[in-house]
Amino acid sequence: MKILFLDTETTDLEEGRLVQLAYKNRLTGDTVNEFFKPPKEISVGAMSIHHVTNEMVADKPAFDGSQFKKDLEVLLENYILVAHNALFDIGILQNEGVKTHEFIDTLRVARHTIESPEHKLQYLRYLLKLNVEGLAHDAWGDILVLEALFEYLFPIVKEKFLLLTDEEVLAKMKELTTTPVPLKNFTFGKYNGKTFEEVSKMDRGYLDWLYNSESGKPEEEQNEDMIFTLKFYLGK
Repeated sequence: MKILFLDTETTDLEEGRLVQLAYKNRLTGDTVNEFFKPPKEISVGAMSIHHVTNEMVADKPAFDGSQFKKDLEVLLENYILVAHNALFDIGILQNEGVKTHEFIDTLRVARHTIESPEHKLQYLRYLLKLNVEGLAHDAWGDILVLEALFEYLFPIVKEKFLLLTDEEVLAKMKELTTTPVPLKNFTFGKYNGKTFEEVSKMDRGYLDWLYNSESGKPEEEQNEDMIFTLKFYLGK
């Protein structure tokens, strides 16, 4: 299968630029794990997550104009990008002038197929007992978990939707990627544990506030499933 597992670490969330790029070609086994000097400073918030400092990349090459960028552009013309919370990574690549043609988001697929209070990559790593090594919030460490999660999800999707071929499974995963998942229960805040239906009857104003808060975020930070659910209960 022409699958490219990919993860990025960036300067920040708003108009973020590439600091670390890691990917693995599932078909050939080829890997890339490189650091780059971005055209803007790495924010303190970003450093606190991925621990890549401006000093660490001061002598690294720029991604723009590099052979790594050219190689990635060629790969993405023919491969399906697989990432967790894929729209974030796609947005970062877009900021670097790299276009993504097809993609699968393991976050969305997991939400459709795995019952869990959370679906973050590292949470699923331990919930599903994915036997991998690697540091969290390091692009290469996340690639290892991402690959294991994809391989875990693939047979689940095949069985759940009664599919026969790998091509059908990939098509279904792409379909699930673009299909929002209605949320059942709050997992945060003052209504933690209550259903969205319950809260819609007792405190519609809270749902209105939450919708405005979530939809007001930059697109790559929005929880599309949350917005989809809130729209349903608010009749938007």
